[in-house]
Amino acid sequence: MSDRPHPATRRAAAVLALGALVIVIPVLLLSVVGDLGAVVLTLVGLVIIVLGSWDVLTRRGAARYVAFAVAALGLGVMLFGVLSADLSAWRVITIALLGALSVGAARVALGKGHRREPAELSELARPARRPVLIMNLKSGSGKAERFKLVDECAQRGIESIVLTQGDDLLALAEGAVERGADVLGMAGGDGSQALVASVAARHGLPFVVVPAGTRNHFALDLGLDREDVVGALDAFKGGIERRVDLATVNGRVFVNNATLGLYAKIVQSPDYRDAKAQTTTEMLPDLLGPDATRMDLRFRGPDGEAHSSADVMLISNNPYELRHARGRGSRTRLDSGELGIASVVIEDAAAAARLATLVFAGHAQRFPGWLEWTAPSFEVASEGAVEIGIDGEALRLEPPLVFESLPGALRVLLPPSAPGRSPAAEAVHLVSESTLLSLWRVLWGSEQPDEEART
Repeated sequence: MSDRPHPATRRAAAVLALGALVIVIPVLLLSVVGDLGAVVLTLVGLVIIVLGSWDVLTRRGAARYVAFAVAALGLGVMLFGVLSADLSAWRVITIALLGALSVGAARVALGKGHRREPAELSELARPARRPVLIMNLKSGSGKAERFKLVDECAQRGIESIVLTQGDDLLALAEGAVERGADVLGMAGGDGSQALVASVAARHGLPFVVVPAGTRNHFALDLGLDREDVVGALDAFKGGIERRVDLATVNGRVFVNNATLGLYAKIVQSPDYRDAKAQTTTEMLPDLLGPDATRMDLRFRGPDGEAHSSADVMLISNNPYELRHARGRGSRTRLDSGELGIASVVIEDAAAAARLATLVFAGHAQRFPGWLEWTAPSFEVASEGAVEIGIDGEALRLEPPLVFESLPGALRVLLPPSAPGRSPAAEAVHLVSESTLLSLWRVLWGSEQPDEEART
């Protein structure tokens, strides 16, 4: 079921998108060539900043102060490069207008921004008979209290269970099921969502996500409006059902991701929660400095090659958009049945500068220490207990760490008013091969039969 524009409208939009792109690229290239010196200065400044910042993060004492001075020098060089560019008004306006026109037309041609329900789940689910919502009143700086969720639930006939200090969240969810709950919901952060979702999945019950946490990345990728906390309750009375994946590490369910390496070690510190920046600054020299010991994280990469370490690893429930600015940090879909796996090794300051330059150019995947792939399962070995962050919670697990995707394990109910798409799914990467090919197919009416469902 789809409300995408008429095929003729989509073809016209594809012509407009490609035509605007054909014009904007030479204008952009002329601007770069005309300001080649400014571009070089900007990149040199960026490299100097990264080199200095690396030593700021990995050194102590006098060396750190010298590094501050170097980073400041780099900032000056970069600003001089930016300010010396010939940013004539007509170039900036032309590039901005043509770029916006091309992206906007491409969104219409590819059906972005139009609500689409999965064909097999286009009917609204039956209203819950015994709906139960568990809520953490302290999560998200008191979002549940601020939106009066207890009162809102009472008005809708939803049983509310308020989590108090010392409560076992899993036991509360299991107790609700034993009393006859036919739909479970959770109002809180992603860690709490994962625990209650695991109970719903185990009993085959629909699950409702109420975005009452701090960030609520799971809600974002489901296509919920994270600002409409009360509106999420409408899913109980007849929502749109979707089957989405869960993921596990050593049997523990997560809805977003698990992190290993630097971040996981730093968040283990008891001081981190109250002084994040200071704790990070104090710990990084021991983790990345010249005398640091490489982390014992052994795994096999996408080609089967053995790796003995990584500075950062991200294992996610479906892959994140990590390369493009638009949609970065969100997932295009939650039903691929695959884990997203990414790791990076940064040997020294020169490597950090190279990575920063490639990220600046939008080609981080070309960095030799960068690996990114998908797989239904993944394993990490180590000699001792491994620090890990699971949906934002700091834990230590005994190796090996076995990650697995659980395809279609969770029945999620979304309110009919929800946008239904994540930022990554909405993003249009105009210069990517896949987008250009899709626009070409729309133009000539040669889309694949299932392309409606994929885009």
